[in-house]
Amino acid sequence: MKKSLRFGAAAIAAVATLSLASCGFGGSAGDGGDADGSTTLDLLVPSYSDGTKANWETVIDGFEKANPDIKVKLEVQSWDNLEKVVSTKIQAGEAPDIYNGGPFAGFVGDELLYPVKDVVSEDTFADFQDSFIKNAEVDGEAYALPLIASARALFVNNALLDQAGVEAPTDWDSLLDAATKVSALGGGVAGYGMPLGSEEAQAEAAVWLWGGGGSFGDASEITIDTPENLAGAEQIKKMIDAGATQADPGSTQRSPLMDIFIQGKIGMQVGLPPTVGQIAEGNPDLDYSIVPIPTKDGSPFTLGVMDQLMAFQNDDDKKEAITKFFDYYYSADVYVPWVQAEGFLPVTKSGSEALAGEKALKPFLDVLPDAQFYPSTNPKWSAADGAFKSLFGQLQTLPAADVLTQIQAQVDAG
Repeated sequence: MKKSLRFGAAAIAAVATLSLASCGFGGSAGDGGDADGSTTLDLLVPSYSDGTKANWETVIDGFEKANPDIKVKLEVQSWDNLEKVVSTKIQAGEAPDIYNGGPFAGFVGDELLYPVKDVVSEDTFADFQDSFIKNAEVDGEAYALPLIASARALFVNNALLDQAGVEAPTDWDSLLDAATKVSALGGGVAGYGMPLGSEEAQAEAAVWLWGGGGSFGDASEITIDTPENLAGAEQIKKMIDAGATQADPGSTQRSPLMDIFIQGKIGMQVGLPPTVGQIAEGNPDLDYSIVPIPTKDGSPFTLGVMDQLMAFQNDDDKKEAITKFFDYYYSADVYVPWVQAEGFLPVTKSGSEALAGEKALKPFLDVLPDAQFYPSTNPKWSAADGAFKSLFGQLQTLPAADVLTQIQAQVDAG
């Protein structure tokens, strides 16, 4: 049975101006089967690393050998392009069967996704960590499968801090002091890496705004322009104005900036679990530590991020094939190597047990209980995410209050 897809205002809020140029998979037979009797599943995923494509191909090769009547067609996009690509595909009636992305509540509002209990076995569903499944629910029903989890922590160049005569900071005052003194070392060194560019502005915003006691709201309301959030935004400006950051933070992207940290030219920068592997590969001699993110008053906090897999209701004849794929992928002997290869934290109970002894993950597992998450089950979160990416970098030149007002206005209009 074919389910018609409609793409409502909630789901296109963040991508209203995108080009409608064709970039589809080309579609599949209307009855869910190909001419040779097999079923093809279209899988759209973002690139987490240089190895993402190969990691998925390994999964797909194993799955297709175990299920010769099912083919999986893979498409990998950058995070910068992902939401535009999936939106264009949906508008063209070519939604992927399986999608690895972030915000999904708008899709739920437009009745585009399967409830996850319809596309996984009971055993697979029961293996997910309860808190992660809860974060994938809309009105008590989970519509996305947790894929990977990530927590943020502060990566510290020990040598630079020692040279500047400072210790790893625990609060904003000590962070400003330490970063300013590291920047004063000269030689192209920056005290704190502040990426406010479009790649992941919402994450750096959360580090500061939430670290000052603010939030982005909840499932019912998105709240950006608040006094609590203003404290964090003003602290960012204080860091920039003091020369504690790299040059031009308003347009700096996270990934290339982290490369500079790895080269030993930045004193401190918030990083992810995969950063550990990147350092091991790019500069194994780097003398660094991983510590909790400094907050306004030193209270514990981390930004928790959970990406999801979701299944679009394109064709009910594909539901059984989707279920087989999910059950195969989340089996421990398939899922754990994939998570390890990408350097993230597992979302399944079996995966956590398998990786419990990994020393590189310990600093992140330690802070995960204090994690706060994006309000991704709010249909307006997509608009907020897009607003941060396009507007938050203006903090470099505009008053903090004006920037938050602009972001809130774009969300409310979305």
